[in-house]
Amino acid sequence: MSKISTKKCALALAITASLSGHAIANDEAIDRQSTAKASEEVVQEVPEKITVTGSRLKRDSFSVTTPLVTMDRASIQDTGLGNLSDVLIDNMPALSQSIGNTTSQSSISGTGLSTVQLRDLGANRTLTLIDGRRVVSNSYGGNYVSLNTIPSGMVERVEIISGGASATYGADAVAGVVNIITQSKKEGFEFQARGGETTDGGGREFTLDLNYGTSFADDRGYVFVSSNWDRDFGMTFYDRDRAQIEAAHSYDDELMCNQMYTADGYQCMSGITQADWASKSDGTLGGVFLENSNNDTQFWYDGQTLRDDWKGNEEIYGINSQQYVMLDVPSDNFSTAIKVDYDVTDDIMSYFQIQYSKSGSFNDKSPEDEYEGAYVPRYDPVTGDPIDDIAPGYIPIDNPYVPQEIIDSNPYKDRIYWDRRFGEVGNISTDNDRTTIRTWAGLQGMMFDDTWDWDISAGYGQFKQHQIRSNELNTVRVNQALQAEKLADGTIQCKDAEARAQGCVPLNLFGEGSITPEMADWIRTNPIIDTEIQQYTVMGYITGDLYELPAGNVSAVFGAEYRKDSQSLDTSDDMKAGGITFNVVPSFYGEVEVYEAFAELAVPLLKDAPFAKSLSAETSLRLANYSIDNISTVASYKLGLLWQPIDGYMLRANYARAQRAPTITELLSPPRGDFDSFDDICDGLTATSTNPGHDNCRLEPTLAQKLADDPNFEFESEDNNYSPNTGNPNLKEETADTYTFGITVSPDFLDGFNLAVDYYDIAIVDAIDEISNENIMRECYDSEASWGSDNEYCNDITRNDEGNIVKILQREYNLDELTARGYDVVATYKYDIGSYGNLSFKLDYNHIIENSQTYEGLDGNSVTSQYAGYGRSKDKAAMSIVWKMDDLRIRWRTNYVGAFKASQEDEKDYLEYVAANDERCAEGDAGCIANPEPLAYQNYGSFLKHSLSASYTMALTDKSDLRVFGGINNVFDDKGAFYPSGRGNFYSRYGGGAGRYVYLGAQYSF
Repeated sequence: MSKISTKKCALALAITASLSGHAIANDEAIDRQSTAKASEEVVQEVPEKITVTGSRLKRDSFSVTTPLVTMDRASIQDTGLGNLSDVLIDNMPALSQSIGNTTSQSSISGTGLSTVQLRDLGANRTLTLIDGRRVVSNSYGGNYVSLNTIPSGMVERVEIISGGASATYGADAVAGVVNIITQSKKEGFEFQARGGETTDGGGREFTLDLNYGTSFADDRGYVFVSSNWDRDFGMTFYDRDRAQIEAAHSYDDELMCNQMYTADGYQCMSGITQADWASKSDGTLGGVFLENSNNDTQFWYDGQTLRDDWKGNEEIYGINSQQYVMLDVPSDNFSTAIKVDYDVTDDIMSYFQIQYSKSGSFNDKSPEDEYEGAYVPRYDPVTGDPIDDIAPGYIPIDNPYVPQEIIDSNPYKDRIYWDRRFGEVGNISTDNDRTTIRTWAGLQGMMFDDTWDWDISAGYGQFKQHQIRSNELNTVRVNQALQAEKLADGTIQCKDAEARAQGCVPLNLFGEGSITPEMADWIRTNPIIDTEIQQYTVMGYITGDLYELPAGNVSAVFGAEYRKDSQSLDTSDDMKAGGITFNVVPSFYGEVEVYEAFAELAVPLLKDAPFAKSLSAETSLRLANYSIDNISTVASYKLGLLWQPIDGYMLRANYARAQRAPTITELLSPPRGDFDSFDDICDGLTATSTNPGHDNCRLEPTLAQKLADDPNFEFESEDNNYSPNTGNPNLKEETADTYTFGITVSPDFLDGFNLAVDYYDIAIVDAIDEISNENIMRECYDSEASWGSDNEYCNDITRNDEGNIVKILQREYNLDELTARGYDVVATYKYDIGSYGNLSFKLDYNHIIENSQTYEGLDGNSVTSQYAGYGRSKDKAAMSIVWKMDDLRIRWRTNYVGAFKASQEDEKDYLEYVAANDERCAEGDAGCIANPEPLAYQNYGSFLKHSLSASYTMALTDKSDLRVFGGINNVFDDKGAFYPSGRGNFYSRYGGGAGRYVYLGAQYSF
């Protein structure tokens, strides 16, 4: 094997950014970075310079300045989990889930993806690499790399650096980098099978791994092949009793008590039991009719039986729509990869890698629930220009299918209000089929008398997604089919002759099963979305020592990179025309090119001086020129210092300037459909109401007219929560300033112990994000800015002739600032217990000081949302102890999630209620409540999850062995406290209701 091959592992991992990130994760990483204990003999034994995530600079293994959080292959295998993102989130507190099977139930395109984020700053700001390389995205929504597209058996370890790393990797590394490092030294064949399931049922998983590595051509070449099949069977509503509890919590500001919705409306929880709780939908399978406050008699179908007792009884006769929601969406993933290295000469090595992934997910949902006023947009199918919005409309009083009993009840305005779930059309389902290809090839070698290394490579990636959304409704056709007439011969037909010519079938909504297969076929639509993303990259760099200073060599990297990202999205004809119940995602194409040049220097300043065993500085610079109109050439840079005053103690400090360019979707996407829950700020409007924003609400033409017609009018909003997202071509790059300070301790008096503490401060200005629907309404109706067409936020709110919001358009903006501050603590300790083996202890802990978003409103006032401690804990930790003796390995792991509050908004409202009550008490008001109840379901204490795993390896022959393993995750089956705002009343960061999970597996190697 040539001398270049001895470096191929290091060069394969290369890619820059000497950040002083956060804490180090495992023993290997701490050992490599604890320069204090490296004896002269050890340094001589390891003269080879290496590269790790964070820099292309070659350094010996005891002078790595950037601390890393890492997880090795053995620890990954200990978890017994098949999904790599679940593994990392469970063991690396700085990471959290962005998209996963327990969080993407309502996602249009994200169902089945598996992505992570650092510091809760979003997957778009966390750059996921494979072997140090940027790879193609798995979603048109952003630069998301789905970890289930990587063969898990191929993973050697995972390294994470935190903070701005754009000077090394370019855009998107604002929060940091997750680098998936694949095996490169495997020799022989390995087959592994694993299966597991929760003890309460559901959550079943099955995984097969196949790996093979070998040298060839007299050791000049090496090939590695890895394949993985992972199946997640999902978890349904019926798998967990808690999911079937109907919980709709509120707090009454007059009674000062916690309430749950019941058949008799909201009632104080102190006076009822859980059996009284009810939270049902009026979208029954037989239909609800005349459900309007102006109709005293309201009808519904109990199967085929028409009843007139619906009014006030929805929570008795309605349907629990949550029964259709998956707690864990099933997914099926297959991936395979091939790596080949070959020494062309003694000084030049070629390398090649290709990865292929085929993944699918099927999300079965509720049949469509529709009502007369559910407006959806329509478009010109050729130009894409919006035409108008259309709703199914009221059922005309003369519709032949209307029962006489309903007609005789004298309906308000002689029209039939209705709400119905279209069970006869079938359950809505999302079938996502994804294919990902990633490949790169290159040459690397040495120059200048073997003192410098060079590397040049080209890469290509392609992602395709084919999505079929089944059993949606064509609202245009529903509207046509409701306009029916009876002929003299008794035949019922659609009134519209043009619709009849197209095959219109009149629609009967009255009673369960009343929609015939022919009717269902006429109104059913199965929209399709096809997405293709491509990425081309070319990169080259050289690295070596420039010259020698008294303290050591000055190392440098110089390089350049070109990248082109393109994205196309095409939809079926029904999507192009709109007028359907599915979120409209318009077709579009976009591309971005970027040319970059980068450099990095490592300068040793002092060595073996008083109070300076060593002192070194590192700096890097990247210039990037984008093909985006509002972005010219941007500069990312970094300066870091590493100071070792005495043996065993090291301090580091870093400043980094990082950028993220807007994605193609953020820039160019036309409005694409989405539904977000929101409460209309104008709800409860009367002629004299004083709620925030109501003065401007009374200026709305439709609401003003209703107040003019009826001075006693009170507005009860029935919004459809339609809130499409849209791009913004005026976006520019967001910029982050990252500061990190850290210390590592490896004292002589405690052999085997290592401690690292790192503080981080990330401030992102001009952050690209959407403004919430609540803040859009506030900016329009309740700010110092004027109401009306001159207010851009008012223009993004559309109301119908009833005054209800039918659409709030959510645009991307360069908001003011995102801030993430906190610190990480990592501690490891190894202890040899002689003939009884050895013990390894490990702690990873993250504390969040601040996580916030601030933007400046039209009135010049800043609006800040604090997220730290609301909806998620400020504290997370993963602790483990491993006992290893010969071929036996046993690991106990404990995950900790600290206390948190569920909702900042609810807390704000509650404190206002308390203040108002205190004022009533001070005034001697009879309505004063002496001892108001504290807000329920708001304060959640700490949570612990304990897991146990064991493995044993036995030799079968001289050249083969068998490893058997198994374990129990969440040994004590703790699902966490009742969380009514979570899916199935479970908190996702407690496991989403999975509970105890048991797995077994075996691995055969030869």
